[in-house]
Amino acid sequence: RRVHGGFWLYKMLARVRHLPPALRRASRILSTAAPSGGPAPAAAVPPPKPAEKTKWGGLKDEDRIFTNLYNDNDAYIKGALQRGDWYKTKEFLSFGPDWIIDQIKASGLRGRGGAGFPSGLKYSFMPKVSPDGRPSYLVINADESEPGTCKDREIMRHDPHKLVEGALIVGFAMRAKAAYIYIRGEFYYEATCVEKAIAEAYQKGFLGKNACGSGYNFDVYLHRGAGAYICGEETGLLESLEGKSGKPRLKPPFPANVGLYGCPSTVTNVETVSVCPTILRRGPEWFTSFGRKNNAGTKLFCISGHVNNPITVEEEMSISLRDLIEVHAGGIRGGWDNLLGIIPGGASVPILTKDICERVLMDFDALKAERSGLGTAAVIVMDKSTDIVDAILRLSKFYKHESCGQCTPCREGTGWVVDILDRIRVGNADIAEIDMLEEITRQIEGHTICALGDAAAWPVQGLIRSFRPEMEARIKKARGNVTVNMADKPQAHASH
Repeated sequence: RRVHGGFWLYKMLARVRHLPPALRRASRILSTAAPSGGPAPAAAVPPPKPAEKTKWGGLKDEDRIFTNLYNDNDAYIKGALQRGDWYKTKEFLSFGPDWIIDQIKASGLRGRGGAGFPSGLKYSFMPKVSPDGRPSYLVINADESEPGTCKDREIMRHDPHKLVEGALIVGFAMRAKAAYIYIRGEFYYEATCVEKAIAEAYQKGFLGKNACGSGYNFDVYLHRGAGAYICGEETGLLESLEGKSGKPRLKPPFPANVGLYGCPSTVTNVETVSVCPTILRRGPEWFTSFGRKNNAGTKLFCISGHVNNPITVEEEMSISLRDLIEVHAGGIRGGWDNLLGIIPGGASVPILTKDICERVLMDFDALKAERSGLGTAAVIVMDKSTDIVDAILRLSKFYKHESCGQCTPCREGTGWVVDILDRIRVGNADIAEIDMLEEITRQIEGHTICALGDAAAWPVQGLIRSFRPEMEARIKKARGNVTVNMADKPQAHASH
């Protein structure tokens, strides 16, 4: 008979009265496996795993964090409350600092200021107890000076209460006494907006003594800088905030141990702080549902240059660069085939060529794999009308001008880079100087106190890596295809 084997054996054993102990145990086992009246059911099949996500983007309006990015509604307290800001803030504070840190860690949030360090981990470095009585401070970096970057300014002028609420929540999580928002001097209007939002928060009882009725005292201060790019570096910012010249400090000690006024401090970005309240309200699982693994969340992207519709837009992390430009920026001026290259993360990251731009995803890991970086997510598009050498030269002049002069490789090297690039631009150079130029950038990179040296080196390295034939052709054309022996010509030196 075509009967289930286990069930058939069970029926046979049931008819035998005097069975050895081993067979009786087998009978009991089989009787539990096979119900009377029919064959045993098949083993439960686990549900199939959901298909792995292979395409990102198309963020829905209900999933946007910055819902007033384009100033469609009131930017201040009335509009902020309608958009859900300050909702359940007291409840979040009642859960305690460790709960907030754990939620931020679980969300996978990485710093939005350029480095991409895990934010929850960074915030957890702050000491929980001060053995010597020193207070802790939260410092928010609003010195948005990276060329091409214009995301934080949109938050500060159109959604400032997200920043102020985030300052309270993050500051409470690291047991800080106060938060200092350091804003660049040129952001006069943005500073006015943030100051008004802070004043409204005090009036509502959200800040100050017994903030949000939590029993916790917390103050927020706005400090205007004087427009120096170097003050965007965290320790240079701390020096400027203390009233000194904005020159970066040697590390260690790190700010988490010795920061503002010699007290434990954490310096973090405007966008990073501003998204934290929404993460707590909607849950870390919601945030991690966007983007690839280790690249979670939504992100503000600033798209400028040769596109039909320059824009700052909030999108899902890991969206493809091509989709980002064609869907939100109206495509490349003159069509995609007119594309020369794209700087994907602000002026300090290497440029990508057209073939890479067609396939790369906009997140930390994908761009790192292409020897570039997400940085501040400032997408600078250049079409074929661009003089690429002149464009990178312009960035090099910026970094030379903004160097604080504290480190010799940066102070001297940026001048040499500008001098050589300026001569290559007009063809007044030797092909061997291209290698010399790259060697100079390698001597700058990694040999300075802060990352400005790296920022000055990487665009030039990207230029050489991706557009060396263009540089060589320019030199050959200017010299009439005559090769000049470097040993026969005097070495050029940059004048300062």
